[in-house]
Amino acid sequence: MSTIELRESIHRFIDVADDRILRIIHAIIESEKKQEQKSAPQWFYDELDKRRERHLKGESKSSTWEEVKDRILNR
Repeated sequence: MSTIELRESIHRFIDVADDRILRIIHAIIESEKKQEQKSAPQWFYDELDKRRERHLKGESKSSTWEEVKDRILNR
């Protein structure tokens, strides 16, 4: 079933759904909104982008996962 077909099917269902079903669907939507709000703020992603660019240009020091593990284990 395509996304368009799914949306149409859901719209038709909602048009005839009883109060209980509408409340359930509403709770799902609200839960999704809260999950989206829990993502990191935009400044965090901006900083990651800056650090990634510095890394790709060789302007920052980086380590492999193995090097990091070795440093931690050898402390």
